[in-house]
Amino acid sequence: MPPGSGEARSWSRRAKRALDIVGAAVGLVVLSPVMAGVALGVRLRLGRPVLFAQVRPGRRGEPFSIYKFRTMTDARDAAGAPRPDAERLTALGRLLRSTSLDELPELYNVLRGEMSLVGPRPLLTRYLPLYTPTQARRHDVPPGITGWCQVNGRNARSWDEKLALDVWYVEHWSLGLDLRILLATLRSVVRREGISAEGHATMPLFEGARPSDDIPEEPPSA
Repeated sequence: MPPGSGEARSWSRRAKRALDIVGAAVGLVVLSPVMAGVALGVRLRLGRPVLFAQVRPGRRGEPFSIYKFRTMTDARDAAGAPRPDAERLTALGRLLRSTSLDELPELYNVLRGEMSLVGPRPLLTRYLPLYTPTQARRHDVPPGITGWCQVNGRNARSWDEKLALDVWYVEHWSLGLDLRILLATLRSVVRREGISAEGHATMPLFEGARPSDDIPEEPPSA
């Protein structure tokens, strides 16, 4: 967490939570027509369920169910296993992902206190034993809808770079940094930057860290 007295850090955490509550509540109200339109589109193109729920690790690795709009079909191969993501991702799904509209239901997770507006993205639970002790510090704070990594390359970066950016955020967090990230997120969404790694629907699976996972001393420009 950021340097300073315990009282100052406690105040900052309360202020962050207040920002989350207000931001998520306003977002759900203002964006409700958009969410209704997306829900209708998903229902007509992909059927039920409209929402995709999956268990992800939150702060301290505690599991919670994250909610998104569905972007993939349930297509399976002859053995009954799901087909690769790239094959199941629909044209509507690509549009939702490129505009980040599929993430809007996560505002509900923010209201529940499971997520924050800003923080490291919640990844798959299968990755938990693969992190180095340094990388695992990304779970010292609540996961976010957007984060430092998302405005600095997102999925166009390697796993080592992404995780290092997450830990840098944990080490340097402040309310000012959160506001900077939120503004930069709007720019990234408009430009549709870093949506996926080359040759993948999003990112290749994380297979474990390399020995060098140092935290960058200076942040890249957002």
